[in-house]
Amino acid sequence: MAELLYRLGRFCARRAWTVLTVWLVILALSVTGYFAFGGVLSSQVNIPGTATEEVSGKLAERFPSASGGNGAIVFHTADGSAFTDAQRTGITDLLVSTRDLDGVANTVDPFATAGQLAEQRAQIDDGRKKLDAGREQVAALPAAQREVAEQQLEAQATTLDQSQQLIDMSAKVRTVSEDNTAAVAQVVFTEARLDVTPETKESVVDHVGAGVPDGVEAEFSNDLTQGVPEILGVGEVAGVVIAAITLMIMLGAIVAAALPIVSALVGVGIGVTAALSLSGVVEMLSITPVLGVMLGLAVGIDYCLFILNRHRRQLLDGVDLHESIGLANGTSGNAVVFAGSTVLVALLALNVTGIGFLGMMGTVGAICVAVSVLLAVSFTPALLSLLGTRILSRKARATIGHTHHRQGPSTPMSTGRAVLTVIGGLAVLLVIAVPALSMRLGLPDGSSEAEDSTQYQAYKVIEEKFGAGVNGPLLVVADNPQPVTEQARVVGEQVRIADVLLAQKGVVAVAPIGQSEDKTLFAFQVIPEDGPSSSSTEQLVRDLRDLSPLPTDVRLGVAGSASGNIDISEQLADALPGYLGLVLGLSLIILIFVFRSILVPLTATLGFILSLFATFGGLTAIFQWGWLGGVFGVHDPNPVLSFLPTILIGILFGLAMDYQLFLVSGMREAYAHGASARLAVRQGVHAGRTVVVAAAIIMIAVFGGFIFSNTAIIRSLGFGLAFGVLTDAFLVRMLLIPAVMHLLGRSAWWIPRWLDRLLPNVDVEGAALERRHPTVTSDKG
Repeated sequence: MAELLYRLGRFCARRAWTVLTVWLVILALSVTGYFAFGGVLSSQVNIPGTATEEVSGKLAERFPSASGGNGAIVFHTADGSAFTDAQRTGITDLLVSTRDLDGVANTVDPFATAGQLAEQRAQIDDGRKKLDAGREQVAALPAAQREVAEQQLEAQATTLDQSQQLIDMSAKVRTVSEDNTAAVAQVVFTEARLDVTPETKESVVDHVGAGVPDGVEAEFSNDLTQGVPEILGVGEVAGVVIAAITLMIMLGAIVAAALPIVSALVGVGIGVTAALSLSGVVEMLSITPVLGVMLGLAVGIDYCLFILNRHRRQLLDGVDLHESIGLANGTSGNAVVFAGSTVLVALLALNVTGIGFLGMMGTVGAICVAVSVLLAVSFTPALLSLLGTRILSRKARATIGHTHHRQGPSTPMSTGRAVLTVIGGLAVLLVIAVPALSMRLGLPDGSSEAEDSTQYQAYKVIEEKFGAGVNGPLLVVADNPQPVTEQARVVGEQVRIADVLLAQKGVVAVAPIGQSEDKTLFAFQVIPEDGPSSSSTEQLVRDLRDLSPLPTDVRLGVAGSASGNIDISEQLADALPGYLGLVLGLSLIILIFVFRSILVPLTATLGFILSLFATFGGLTAIFQWGWLGGVFGVHDPNPVLSFLPTILIGILFGLAMDYQLFLVSGMREAYAHGASARLAVRQGVHAGRTVVVAAAIIMIAVFGGFIFSNTAIIRSLGFGLAFGVLTDAFLVRMLLIPAVMHLLGRSAWWIPRWLDRLLPNVDVEGAALERRHPTVTSDKG
């Protein structure tokens, strides 16, 4: 591989303009493919086969009027006064006109609903008066007729009592607030929740926003306003700027600092647009391209930097330009290919989880990483050839061909320092990881959005005026084995089921929605006590499902957005241990091949576990507990994003192995060249620390820029990746691993002879190629 990359580097250096033209054509084709074949990105996280999905399918088949997607519009007066008659009429007319929009099946007028409830109560009162009058008339009838009439009156009385019970059970399901300052309207779509297009939602938001009566403001729930998140904002640009400053400090030349950033931007352009070209034929989550941008920028800059840094040192040693490019590609480029391969394996392994959108995110991320690797070993050599010695500062160019001594350490670290480093490092990582013991997984709701967003305002108005549970109502479906046709039996069955539902802990109100056309399904709206992402609502969903079957073999199912989010989070949590085990197994196998050792891979894998759980602890403390919320924009703590731990495992594993490779391979080579095992540890760290520190800072800056996104999902993803790189690169790879390697001494490189004979020789850094060119000073020099 090293020899092949050496030849590729020299070829790209000699045919620089041809190589650049090819890559620009590829970029143009990718962008064209995106505009020609790109489809609509989904804002809804979905996993087929969940219990919620099953109930939704049953509703679509047998109760279509209750199966369409919906979203809430919260109308409230701007000055906090009660609605005027003109405002109420204006809102009603606006909702009537909204029904005519494409994709809208119906709208529910909150004032009409409140009026209907009042009318139902009046009808019951009127019915009781008529019943009393009937009893007086029956008393005057002959005995034979009186008995039959009394039975009919008792049946009517029972129906009235049951109707009163239903009204009382649903008393807290309000559509207009008690102070008459806020009202919640529902928009019902013709398609199921996951099938409603962004264009349909946007048309509703635009229509309602333009027609709101004077003095009234309209806020829209997450179900109506979720869209494609912003890929590049101020924070992301700031991250790239910090990366550029880091490169300037390290390389000392503007041209050299610009090269990795240009390479990364080209890679992002190709990788993301190529991946988005697939969105027309496969379902793709809206956050997927953002992950591609994150990875493409971070690894694109780092991989180019590794080759560039090697080439600059060789130029200073007086190596011919094209020869230096070839050697840098064959040595550091070889390490880049291997490092990129570990990231690719980890990302593609997300497909093994069996969760479609996770596999797609991993695949898109892998495409961007693969493009970054290919650019690093071809595009970078071409640019290096065109730039020549301008990648060196003017002062450095004056010293080309002079002897550049890079004296490494001559004594190992003290054993006492190594022991203290291990104890201190473990203590810090374990303390940071403690919050992970209470980590809960979930999907963001309106309270996670930016405080000035309409989703957040809608959530808070509902919470304040109607109760937190109204933000996440549950749809409970009761499936009867036999049709219920008689009206009296229908009301009686509704009361019986509603009574069981209301008795559950955490239920505030239960309201019957209706009955399916085949008379076998009853639908109920259940209002929880707390919000959709609370632990009590999660437990309530489990409790309601555990009730099934009720007496008479009635089976209950739970649907709705809150239920769907809970199911998705549970399924992701179930897939997490298996994926982690797969990644750890891969880690051990890959590192045994690379380092021909048992203990080195074991310590590397244990270090990854420590940094991973420390990352989980940081996420939990900030996003779930709300620590430092003001710094990271967490105003309403919520569960950790459900698919974030799985994504972090894949990405952080690949990056951790990169740092392990660049540091420990230096130790291995120093040891192979005759240094003692403990001295080799210091020499390896000394040789690789500058580029690893710079690479880590660049990744932290790029990932950290996404922390300040307006989208809750991107904020937590950016923080998780930045914090994960921080803990792994600086605490684990730069401190803990060298200290452990020192304490292990020669035993770190032990491997059974039979296994050593079976393993192929993996020359990761192209040492054999380097030995064939003795004029080149080693990285470990």
